[in-house]
Amino acid sequence: MIFTAWSDGRLDLDGRLVRCALGKGGVIAAADKREGDGASPLGVWPIRRLLYRPDQGGVPATALPVQPIGPDDGWCDAPGDAAYNRPVTLPYPASAERMWREDRVYDLVGVLAHNDDPPVPGLGSAIFLHLARPDFAPTEGCVALARPDLEALLRLAGPGSAIAIRRAEERSA
Repeated sequence: MIFTAWSDGRLDLDGRLVRCALGKGGVIAAADKREGDGASPLGVWPIRRLLYRPDQGGVPATALPVQPIGPDDGWCDAPGDAAYNRPVTLPYPASAERMWREDRVYDLVGVLAHNDDPPVPGLGSAIFLHLARPDFAPTEGCVALARPDLEALLRLAGPGSAIAIRRAEERSA
């Protein structure tokens, strides 16, 4: 199943449009995506697996592969490092994002297949499907949903499911 996130802040959840947050830099062609630009890459990105914080509920209902995260889990965002766009254990000698966050947006994280096979240094890392902030503030390039909507998406998702990021003007075309 493919879930489409539109550049106007809506995601098609099995025929129902729900609110989503995308990158503060808007949407950009995947070939033009760069580390730190804050843009969400246009394209179709398979959901590789679901990471979840076990202290914030049980294993989420999904047919996707699932993996718990812990306080020492990170994600390398240093383009010059061999672990770029890969999970790492913190502390890590290069720049890495903390997965166990106080703001709780990573309590549920769908790892999207952007720039991962193999990662190309500088073309963007940590493009995730995760929980939105209460005000739906823009992300650093990810797709974010309210918890009930993300949980509904996860119940529908399984191997082969993907997030498509598209321009809103394509919806009516």
